[in-house]
Amino acid sequence: MDFLKKLFKSFKRRDTASDVSTADPLTRVNAGVEVPEPGTEGDAADEAARCATCECLDRHWRAVGAVEQDVLGHVISPSFLGGPDWPSTRQAYRIVRRGDSVIIATDGLSDPFDGAPELGNGFEMELFLETGDLAEGTRGALGDVSPLMRSWALEVMRAVAGTVANAGGITHQLDTHGVLSVELPGASEAPHLIDQIPARFVTQDDCVGVLVGGPAPDFATRLEDMPLSPVTLVPVVLITAAELEHVRAEGRKAREALVQQLIAAGHGHRSRLQRPDLV
Repeated sequence: MDFLKKLFKSFKRRDTASDVSTADPLTRVNAGVEVPEPGTEGDAADEAARCATCECLDRHWRAVGAVEQDVLGHVISPSFLGGPDWPSTRQAYRIVRRGDSVIIATDGLSDPFDGAPELGNGFEMELFLETGDLAEGTRGALGDVSPLMRSWALEVMRAVAGTVANAGGITHQLDTHGVLSVELPGASEAPHLIDQIPARFVTQDDCVGVLVGGPAPDFATRLEDMPLSPVTLVPVVLITAAELEHVRAEGRKAREALVQQLIAAGHGHRSRLQRPDLV
């Protein structure tokens, strides 16, 4: 547990959404990747690999639910503003509508590294969070992703994505330690988060906790057909303050038990704000 705390304490308070949103506000952008004409900035091979990556992700998510044409992205990449570096300057979030729930997934953690596609599909992972518990006015109808910019779920995803990017990806840690727990400090400084989730999800020391890597969803998460190297879709699941405290005390044993409890209770990988504590 000490190793994981050390790894994820690299998450800095300035990366909470309250600070990031003012430096690098999100906007809705077309999901396509523009391929430059020969001789313009960027190598054609890099862009071709990036386009192929986006196409594979899009194809996979379309088998899961209704994929929004627009993603939530940035006019100016956060990497130019002191934010965490993703494999490329493209940092976006894809929206998939699935019945009464919404999936918010990172879109760019598996991009080929700028100028080095031989290193594979970036961090070889993308994160996603699925929930049906969104505050009024933040879900948006099909075709309108803008309201989700004000949702607690996006706040959490941006924070976890920043942590993962700062760590240079976490596939090795997932392979070694199984499901991980991540603490997101400064919850009270993220207005969409603190205003929309119940107080019992926030610890006394102002942290919100998530599981990363489990429980597994009811759809495939391993993309073997990516253009450069396989990519794993990694679930992010919000946990209550009591559950986080138990994980803090018991480490891996508690994380693994919580995964099984979420499955047994019928919640699985979905983040549900009205469920009871499972410890």
